[in-house]
Amino acid sequence: MRPTSRPAAFWLVAAAFTVTMLGTTLPTPLYGIYQVELRFSTLMVTVVFATYAAGVLAALLLTGHVSDEVGRRRALLPGLALSMLSSVVFLVAHDLALLFVGRLLSGLSAGVVTGTATAALVDLAGRRNTGRGSLVATVVQMGGLGVGPLLAGALSESAPAALRLPYAVHLGLLVLVTAGVWRIPEPVEGATGRLRLRVTRPTIPQEMRGTFTRAAIAGFAGFAVLGLFTAVSPAFLSELLNVTSLALEGGVIFAVFAASAAGQILLVPWLGRASLPLGCAGLVAGMLLLTAGFAMRSFQLLVAGGLVAGLGQGLSFRAGLSAVNAEAPAEHRAEVASTFFVVLYVALSLPVIGVGLAADLFGLRAAGIAFGLLVAALAGSVLAALLRARTSRTRASRTS
Repeated sequence: MRPTSRPAAFWLVAAAFTVTMLGTTLPTPLYGIYQVELRFSTLMVTVVFATYAAGVLAALLLTGHVSDEVGRRRALLPGLALSMLSSVVFLVAHDLALLFVGRLLSGLSAGVVTGTATAALVDLAGRRNTGRGSLVATVVQMGGLGVGPLLAGALSESAPAALRLPYAVHLGLLVLVTAGVWRIPEPVEGATGRLRLRVTRPTIPQEMRGTFTRAAIAGFAGFAVLGLFTAVSPAFLSELLNVTSLALEGGVIFAVFAASAAGQILLVPWLGRASLPLGCAGLVAGMLLLTAGFAMRSFQLLVAGGLVAGLGQGLSFRAGLSAVNAEAPAEHRAEVASTFFVVLYVALSLPVIGVGLAADLFGLRAAGIAFGLLVAALAGSVLAALLRARTSRTRASRTS
């Protein structure tokens, strides 16, 4: 079978990346149904969600180097197979143990595909256009994560098999994109095809550590926000605001990810180097609005806070990932990308477990307010550090 062209391969990888990410957030609007049927608490919801993040971290640390050695295509196919297994488990899930297994498999698939697909898109875009590869990687990731809850909410609202149909649709999409990836050419020249089993240590080349650190800290704050919306926002909406529509819950989560994608596509090219500090400022403003929404039990303020924070997350995420990809040596690009995502997925999991614990101890409203203030403080500290660094560079240039 003749391989597809590199331009076609680029979009096939993007489609596979989108579908894999879509599957990771399919359960989000369904957690309320699982809670009622399986009788578990908000804290358990966050632990189930964090199992996904644990799977991502394990895959990134164990397979972050693999696509540099065996090639992008050979690494992507097992990642897609893991995503299929995850959806099969959710299709038959009837107890809490299977939810944990499904989420773990989903995390493993995302961990394999995220670093590999990001590196493959940069490779297929060509050395002169790494920015295009990074842009598409970030947009399809956010787009897939946002479409998952929207699709699951819409299907579960109108279909009799609310806990089955979303995963059946996802399986069909996975079959299509896997057939496409099977035919792509290998974008990495010199890949040996030999797999050496080893734990990937976080890799940050000395010459790019400053860039990486700034990008990672800002990314941590942004992904903590995404973790909140993908793990426990349905509980906030239903218990605090009496929102019972699964389609509306999915739509709110989609709006946050859509705002992130819009910030990446529309604002980063216009704002340039200002994207990172302005992204942090957006996170601070969004968290303050979100905190006010929790305090006043206001649906409008909660949505406004999510949209503003989503824009801020998109700005800081794309600016950070583009800088990291541009400075990473080609032979270590997948490892550096995987290390970057390790930081982000720690942010995605640990803070929301804290929210779940606080919700069980002090109530959802108090947990939401505390979370908003803490993330605002974190993003504000990064913004202050960036402004101090800029001031120092300005003074140094004047005296030189």
